[in-house]
Amino acid sequence: MSARRLAYDALRRIEDDGAYANLVLGAMLDRSDLREGDRRFATDLVYGTTRMRRACDVLIDPFVMSPPDPATRTLLRLGAYQLAFGRVAPHAAVSETVGLAPRRTRGFVNAVLRRVSERVADGIDTVPFPSPWAKLSYPDWIADALVAELGHDDAVAALERMNEPPPVTVRADGYVQDESSQWVAAAVEVEPGERVLDACAAPGGKSTAMAASGAHVIGADVRRHRAELVARNAERLDAAVVPVVADGARPPFANASFDAVLVDAPCSGLGALRRRPDARWRVEPTDVDDLIGLQRRITAGIAPLVRPGGRLVYSVCTLTAAESIDHPVPPGFEVDDRPPPVGTWRRYGHGWRVLPQDADTDGMVLVRYRRPT
Repeated sequence: MSARRLAYDALRRIEDDGAYANLVLGAMLDRSDLREGDRRFATDLVYGTTRMRRACDVLIDPFVMSPPDPATRTLLRLGAYQLAFGRVAPHAAVSETVGLAPRRTRGFVNAVLRRVSERVADGIDTVPFPSPWAKLSYPDWIADALVAELGHDDAVAALERMNEPPPVTVRADGYVQDESSQWVAAAVEVEPGERVLDACAAPGGKSTAMAASGAHVIGADVRRHRAELVARNAERLDAAVVPVVADGARPPFANASFDAVLVDAPCSGLGALRRRPDARWRVEPTDVDDLIGLQRRITAGIAPLVRPGGRLVYSVCTLTAAESIDHPVPPGFEVDDRPPPVGTWRRYGHGWRVLPQDADTDGMVLVRYRRPT
């Protein structure tokens, strides 16, 4: 199987079946016999075509008289991505992509992609996109939300950076983890021998990072298969993490039983869209409203578990106030407004925020609380 064929099959799963890009692509690559260079090419095609879906449609649609069937639409997007954004030679992008089409649509795909090739021959900046958000390939509501939160210039810079592949950051123990997530784990400031709860732990990166400091860490997650991810990563790293299936909103632990609790809450992921290319098309504004309620329930459920003098750290890989600093301070806690020990953080209300362009990381918000003695 060629890299393009694998990418096309993965895109069909993502676009037609709602599969998650990282999961479906990882599984398909594991089963393939592609060489390393072809694996990288297939990954770029899948992630890039998914990210730039809206922009690709703008390039395609002037040359399509009636909506093509979903399979043909996916193939046209794959070809348009290579031509406009993938730095692939036009002849190869057109001919190799046309070769994936069934005989009945091959002529149509060839004709459309040749016109797209002509349209972008002088560069993507010559194409009259209907809006800057269409050119950057985001839903309007995401772009508008980030402009409202960050201001125009920072929002555009964040959106542009999230259209670039993320760097691979490897910890000293070999675990691959974005730097901003490492900064969050460090912000808990665990000490050897402390009892620490990671309330939304999967896949276990922050749990294992905290355990490396000598703490006794419980890595909890509400879904069994996600708790199993924590267990596998802890075993691989020989980390002192106890995986537990537990609902953060109704935790099965005694009050005041932990020195520190980390709530890396489920969120919209609007700060990590480069790492989750399909999320920009999957998340809806109503989802954010639902997540805000869940975040508050988890924080309320977890807060009593912190002992007097202990710490509660809240983080989300999004950039919005509604999912972070707009949450009320948990009863019985005070804000710990010291700067985090590591990281490129900007002050943000009573918390801290890093934008994707600040240090080439995922965007993240961090809020730290302390329970008085």
